[in-house]
Order: sequence, then structure tokens, then C-alpha cells
Amino acid sequence: MSTLIKSATIIDASSQFNNQKKDILITNGVIEKIENSIPTKSNYTIVSLENLHVSCGWFDTSVSFGEPGFEERENILNGLNTAAKSGFTAVAVNSNTHPVVDNKSAVEFLINKSNGHATKLFPIASLTQKSEGKEMAELYDMQQSGAIAFGDYNKPIENDNLMKVALLYAQNFNGLVLSFPKNLAIAGEGLANEGINSTKLGLKGIPALAEHLQIARDLFLLEYTEGKLHIPTISTEKSVALIKDAKKKGLQVTCSVSAHHLTLTDGELSNFDGNLKVTPPLRTEKDCKALVKAVKNGTIDAITSDHNPIDIEHKKVEFSSAKNGTIGLESLFGAINTKLNLAESIACITSKPRALFELETSNIETGQKAEITFFNPETTYTFSKENILSTSKNSAFLGKKLKGKAYGIFANNQLVIN
Repeated sequence: MSTLIKSATIIDASSQFNNQKKDILITNGVIEKIENSIPTKSNYTIVSLENLHVSCGWFDTSVSFGEPGFEERENILNGLNTAAKSGFTAVAVNSNTHPVVDNKSAVEFLINKSNGHATKLFPIASLTQKSEGKEMAELYDMQQSGAIAFGDYNKPIENDNLMKVALLYAQNFNGLVLSFPKNLAIAGEGLANEGINSTKLGLKGIPALAEHLQIARDLFLLEYTEGKLHIPTISTEKSVALIKDAKKKGLQVTCSVSAHHLTLTDGELSNFDGNLKVTPPLRTEKDCKALVKAVKNGTIDAITSDHNPIDIEHKKVEFSSAKNGTIGLESLFGAINTKLNLAESIACITSKPRALFELETSNIETGQKAEITFFNPETTYTFSKENILSTSKNSAFLGKKLKGKAYGIFANNQLVIN
């Protein structure tokens, strides 16, 4: 089986062909040739698309699928199909299910369910049993079964000693611990970022302090334990400063930001659109600018969609009653490409997140396994329901102007084109 990619601009900083337009021949899942022009043959599958660009396969570090338990939101198969057509050759899937993924059998279920698909699924297992924050789950067993990290999705670990013990224990097998940055006592029953806009709209505020206190605590515990910590989806200028200082100290800490926190602000909430109710809440323009700067200077290690499908019954309701979360696989690249240059955008969804989880990266070179994303970085459009491939339609980017769109992927010796 051979696939010939015609006239593709290669975006891969580690490749000798970076920023060059080439033909790429893939045979049996391996890159056989990269040349200025490769003659076509009758048995080749041809990929020839407008303004075609290719990069190493995109990797999303925070994705939720409903299965098991919430299949009406998104099942694994449709979720992986959505990911593939949105340009992702791999996704890290959260334990945002019922029951949660807190044992080796649950980890194996996810992996077995995804076997054979073009997009690879990497489970993030729960850090605690039932994600209740009381007793640590069997981390080592779950890692042996394929879990790449451990965290209670969108739930902070309130017990300081439990987090300390987890950071210590995980060092025995090089495990990565995630800690969601939210102090529940400070956040209270808030609905939006505490500030001018929440006051104008009459919405209970969530102070940025709730994020800062939790991050500060976790960094103190990290310094004490000398462990390894990832803080997902930070959202404020102060959070960036705290993590930057910790990195300067030599602590093993990484962090991510969502595409919606990079590009949207709490000023969007004037219509009380439940699709914009997310956690952490959308912050200020000043925070957005600080987050973009932190991506550019490397303080933030990865950008995620934080894809979280929610069915219409739990979204098309009053803002105060709507569940938190937005889908984002389909819009991630088009959103971040409005704020970053192309090289920055690609690095934050390819090499950087893979390094964070210590996953292998395939470069665009001859002899390498083909794990490639196809995209057009220049096309501009208004994101609409027609662009949504997910079962759930709760996108924070509906009606927003985006720049850049994925065509699909080649991975696991399979071609998937949207």
C-alpha cells in the first residue's frame, strides 16, 4: 500500500526539509521518499489538496469522551474519528467517565476499544479512587496497563498530604501527577471570573486567587517531594509567574493552556451563552495576553483543546445551570493560529506535548514511521455547526473567526481525510 502526498509544505523544525515544498511517498506506513517531484503510479493513493501543509502528527493532552457511562455525549469511536479528521494522530483521554478510570481493567478497556484506529488513545487515569480525592488509586498497576499520567479531571486534590504522598510514590516508576488548579473554598459557587464583567452581569465570581492558591500549594509540595507535576489548563497571568519562578528553581513542573483561554475572554459572556461556561472560567484580556506570551517564551509547555462534550440537555439551559465544558478538537488549530505564528502553533501541539508525556515523536524524514497531519494554515472562516464533527455541539467558538483548518491525518498506516 502506497500513498503519495503531492506538493506539501513541510512544517517540522527537526526535519532537514522544514519549510520546503516536497512530494512524500509513504509505503506500508513508512516514509520511503521525500523529493521535489515523485512520479505517480496507478496503485498509489494520491493526496493533493489546496495549500497543503504537513507536520508531525498533532497530539492533544486533554480530551474527554463519554464512554463508558456518557455515550450520549461522545463515544470513543466517534471521538477518535473527530480527532483524526481534526488533525490529531494521538489524544490523551481524561477519566471523565462513569465509572471513572481508576483501575487497570478500566485502562485496558479504553486501549482495547481504540485498537486499530488511526488516532492513538493514551489514557490519563484517575489519581484517586472514584476521583473522590480520598484514597490514592493503584497508580503503578494502571501505568503498567498503559496509563500515561494520573489526575482527577477538573477536580482539585484538597488533601495536602494525599498530594504529597502521590508525588513521592509516583517517583518510583517515573509517573506523572496532574493537579487541577482550583481551591474549592475560595471558588465557592462562582460562575464566572470575578471582576468587572461578572459584577455587570450579576454572576457570582470565581476569584483568580482560587487558582493561585492551589498552584502555590502544589509547587511547595513539589519542592518538598522533588517529584514531577503537570498543572493542566492554567488561565491567569499570576499562574504563569508562579510556574515560571518554579521552573527557574529547577522544579520538574509543566503546564498547559486551553485554546479557549488563549483566545476568549470573560467579555464574551454578555449573552449568557452556556457554551462559554468552562472551568477555569474565561479570564481577562490581560490574562489572555500573558498566556500567549508564556506560550511564546516556553513557560507554557502545551496547548490543549480541553475537549469536553456536553449534551444539549445540560448546556441549552440557564447559564447558572449549564455544565462546564466546551468541545474543541475541531477548532483548536484554527483558534491558536490566530494568536501564534505557524511554527509556534505546530510546536505546541506536536513536539512539546509529546516531550511533556515522554512519548516518542516521528519526524518527517525518510525511513521514519509516517505519523502526519495535513492542514491548510491560511484558510479563514467563521466556525459554525457545520464544522462540528462531535456528537455534542457545545462549542465556545461558534460564530468566531478562525484561521487554519486540518484536512486529516495519515497514521497507523491509515489515511483519514475530512
